[in-house]
Amino acid sequence: MANIEIYTQPGCPYCVRAVQLLQSKNVPFQEINAPRGTPEREQAYERSGGRTTVPQVFVGEKALGGCDDLMALERQGKLDAALGIG
Repeated sequence: MANIEIYTQPGCPYCVRAVQLLQSKNVPFQEINAPRGTPEREQAYERSGGRTTVPQVFVGEKALGGCDDLMALERQGKLDAALGIG
């Protein structure tokens, strides 16, 4: 299984939802604290191809997007495959 990373910031309800969804899948992931103005946020921006919002989720080097993207993949039944599970 590829390494799963999620860039978040404190107080972000979308980040909380995305983390909860990943937790519900019982997959190991690394949460990276990335408030505005931090090197971690800049890294998320660069890795995502210029997306400025959090959360940003990556499986290996592939960007899955943010909370809405994860939820859409889940509704379509495609999230497990995107995460490399199931």
